[in-house]
Amino acid sequence: MRKQTCVMCKFGVAMFVLVGLVVAAGAPLSAHHAFGAEFDPNRPVVLRGPVIKVEWVNPHTWIHLEVTNDDGTKEVWMVEGGTPNTLLRRGLNRDTIPPGTEIVVDGYQSKDRTARANGRDVTLSSGTKFFMGSSGTGAPSDGRDPTERR
Repeated sequence: MRKQTCVMCKFGVAMFVLVGLVVAAGAPLSAHHAFGAEFDPNRPVVLRGPVIKVEWVNPHTWIHLEVTNDDGTKEVWMVEGGTPNTLLRRGLNRDTIPPGTEIVVDGYQSKDRTARANGRDVTLSSGTKFFMGSSGTGAPSDGRDPTERR
């Protein structure tokens, strides 16, 4: 009888592992991308303008701002920030930058050259500056002058 119990134990463990693998295989995966997968370290940008919208969602926050180009045309840029949790720990929350707030974003343009960027720093009109990037993403630290125009 003891041998049969041991076989049943092994069968139960095998079934538990198999069910776990099936559940894990069916679950959606959310991978976090590295900076270099989507953004170009050789395309630094400095964006200025009023905030249109802030998306406080995982895995990244997004700030949408209206930028006035040199020729007077306006363009809405999407700027990716760190995770909401990371920004909360730095003192930011979803109400820190309400729509209409004038900001300056120092960051890097997307590799596809669209109006998307990864934000490194955001400076509010009061002069308060926040690091909004994610650590360990591979984004460069280049020492540019953040007042330089895009």
